Amino acid sequence: MNAPAAIDVAAHGQLTDTRLTVPGMRCAGCIAKIERGLGGVDGIASARVNFSAKRVAVRHDKGISEQDLVVRLQNLGFEAQAIASNPLARDDRETQTLLRALAVAGFGMMNIMLLSVSVWSGAGGVTRELFHWLSALIAIPVVAYSGRPFFSSAAMALRYRRTNMDVPISIGVVLATGLSIYETLMGGEHAYFDSAVMLLFFLLAGRALDDTMRNKTRSGIGALLSRMGRSAGVVQPDGTIVRMDADELKPGMLMLLAAGEALPADGVVEKGTASIDNSMLTGESAPEAVGHGALVHAGAINLLHPIHVRVTATGSDTAIAEIARLMDEAGQSRSRYVRIADRASRLYAPAVHSLALLAFVGWMLAGAGWHQSLVIAIAVLIITCPCAMGLAVPAAQIVASGALIRKGLLVKDGSALERLAEVDAVVFDKTGTLTLGDMRADVAALDSEQQSIALALAQASLHPVSVGLAKTLSERGQGPADVVHIEEVSGQGIKGSFSGRSVALRRPRQRSGTTSVDLQIGEETTSIDFADELRPDAGETVTRLQAMGLSATMLSGDAEQAVSDVALELGISGRGGVDPAGKLRALDAMKAKGRRPLMVGDGLNDGPALAAAHASIAPGTASDASQQAADAVFIGERLKPVALAVQVARRTMAIVRQNFGFAIGYNILAVPLALAGFVTPLIAAIAMSLSSLVVVGNSLRLARAAEGDV
Repeated sequence: MNAPAAIDVAAHGQLTDTRLTVPGMRCAGCIAKIERGLGGVDGIASARVNFSAKRVAVRHDKGISEQDLVVRLQNLGFEAQAIASNPLARDDRETQTLLRALAVAGFGMMNIMLLSVSVWSGAGGVTRELFHWLSALIAIPVVAYSGRPFFSSAAMALRYRRTNMDVPISIGVVLATGLSIYETLMGGEHAYFDSAVMLLFFLLAGRALDDTMRNKTRSGIGALLSRMGRSAGVVQPDGTIVRMDADELKPGMLMLLAAGEALPADGVVEKGTASIDNSMLTGESAPEAVGHGALVHAGAINLLHPIHVRVTATGSDTAIAEIARLMDEAGQSRSRYVRIADRASRLYAPAVHSLALLAFVGWMLAGAGWHQSLVIAIAVLIITCPCAMGLAVPAAQIVASGALIRKGLLVKDGSALERLAEVDAVVFDKTGTLTLGDMRADVAALDSEQQSIALALAQASLHPVSVGLAKTLSERGQGPADVVHIEEVSGQGIKGSFSGRSVALRRPRQRSGTTSVDLQIGEETTSIDFADELRPDAGETVTRLQAMGLSATMLSGDAEQAVSDVALELGISGRGGVDPAGKLRALDAMKAKGRRPLMVGDGLNDGPALAAAHASIAPGTASDASQQAADAVFIGERLKPVALAVQVARRTMAIVRQNFGFAIGYNILAVPLALAGFVTPLIAAIAMSLSSLVVVGNSLRLARAAEGDV
């Protein structure tokens, strides 16, 4: 639920982004309140809440300071703080507060329940009064301490004339405790200390569990970012090496990366060859050989020889930081089901207060007396807490997103799971999607000398064909020959000299149906062909998608013959020579027939199709524009995460529907019983708490949804 506001950029100047931590967010109602409240402020273009990270991202005029936003959030009833010193938005203090409060509530609940059981068993007279006094001595400090998370949140909201979910909870606990104290003072038969403390215990248990789940997501981001190197040796103009922290690096600097060192920034290898562990980005554990011109990323570890790397991106511009950002933003947007929960939670506070007041007045008019009427009103307040409704969607999406992240697929948008569950057809791009998009050379016909000369020439160029040839030869363990006077001639190739002979990699003199290059050594010319290999599990993935009832087809801008060969190998239909507009028309035609296509593509020309499809997935090697347009991104060479995404999405939406069904059924059954006076505050506390735990427990079943075969 983004809340754009009409803003004249020309009048307000350029816009900027600010992110703040808001630990006090408790439910979907808080999200809506923050986004609506900030979105209505002049100078703020949009406000977007990330409930998982408990952050709000605000796009605003530069004239609005960070402190202005903090004050505005305080006026909305939420404490906020800058996240510059806490990039992961960790709030260990809140977690510790919840756990301490939970422990105190648990201790108090157990002791009070022992006393209550004695009263329920028939203890009367002085014994019952004594047990009520002992319960009061335990419950009053327990409620005062363990109730702080709810009381402070409610007080903050009321201070600024707002309400949130903690207001009726606090009213219910305070009323139950106050009524119990009155009963104890008057020597009454019933006291409800057990209800108040038990309600706090189960609410705190739910919040601690929810907080733990969100911390796991943030821990994943932290583990990813911790892979980046902390510093690097930077080569100075006079050849000396100066050690610099990662945040001091700038694009254009030349780093000397020693063996065993992790890269602190993205860059291009300028000198030397090495093997790097790039598993954090590709998922492949096998070391990758790199040489001149190879692109290396922050977080990769140099396993062998020292290399010189020219910095191209630092800090938040690195590929690993981008992945962390995608993880961070997973689940930010509001799906159709979240919007339903938003509206339900928005109506909650006035509805539950009205119901409680109605119950009190109604029973008073019916002659039940103020005591019995107040007990029923308290039960209504407690039992109608919409915790189960508020947790129904986010709990399932968080668990499912975490399971997919562990399998190498980053879901950028919570609503994407909803759309992925609905797709009934898959449209693949070819190069870089079904294939690796990585040209590999057929060098079997070359002898050792030819291979070493070809490697020396190929390492000197960034042309994709040269990069592919160098990669192929490096993986075969081939070393470069001592070729000198290497020169790249635009449009012609690379030439040099080896042992007095002229050598070159040239554009082929005769065109063929495949990509090739001519290796010339003296007067001898040898042709080297290239091929783009299928992803190792492309066939298996297509088969699994078809087994799930999804039709698969391929649309590619490549030559018809190349597309036909791949389509034949995979057993699907395919069409080549399709431009971006053609792909768009094909998707529109499918949608016009009522189909819901999933587009899987990587190229810049796939961007419109990715945006137009019902759902879309891009590989991690895709262009920035394609990754931005896609709903999800998978990393590594394997295509299996595409099938896994559909499987987990379908499972997630089934769990969400179960959660909604349970939450609605609970309220339909519980509210009339409470209004009719059949529910005591104790039973209400148990029922409400169990409803939240049932929803969370049901969602946790998704933690293993990504395990096993599809």
